[in-house]
Amino acid sequence: MNITYPHKIENGHGETLIFQGLIREADGDRVYGENFVAPGSGPPMHVHWLQDEGFTVVRGKIGYQIQGQPEQYAAEGDTIVFKRGEAHRFWNAGTETLHCKAWLKPANTIVYFLTAIFNAQKKTGTTKPEVFDVAYLLTRYASEYDMLEIPRLVRKVVIPIVYRLGRLLNKYEHFREAPAAIQATDHTL
Repeated sequence: MNITYPHKIENGHGETLIFQGLIREADGDRVYGENFVAPGSGPPMHVHWLQDEGFTVVRGKIGYQIQGQPEQYAAEGDTIVFKRGEAHRFWNAGTETLHCKAWLKPANTIVYFLTAIFNAQKKTGTTKPEVFDVAYLLTRYASEYDMLEIPRLVRKVVIPIVYRLGRLLNKYEHFREAPAAIQATDHTL
């Protein structure tokens, strides 16, 4: 998948991301952009094993939580940063559309991954992505990302089985241009 900027994606359930571009930096490219999140919407608990992620609230109120810690909130002008390997979630905690400026570093495969996840959500018409697509993405990119609200047994046993079944049924042709995953050390979550 050749990505040109700006690159806009929507999941059909209250989340819009606009990736504006890349900044080349010596220790890894930084992708930057903005997000727009409907009240009550936002991604589930997840982790970026290899990336730091930051948000500055432009308009609205963001709720966020680092795994194992209490929920917190930030308002217009506030910045929050999630360090790589830090499981987290965030949501629109206000009554109007949440608008944030955002960045991730290093960019790695995040634009491709989130585009594919949002497309998989659109396929089902729900916030849950299509099962073969999520099995492919979470298997291929396990060294980079994990979705922690999926029970561990499902992530470690069911998803690998579904992934293999999807390969047998030729369900992954639309991923033929998927970038290679960035390899990293084993993760403990």
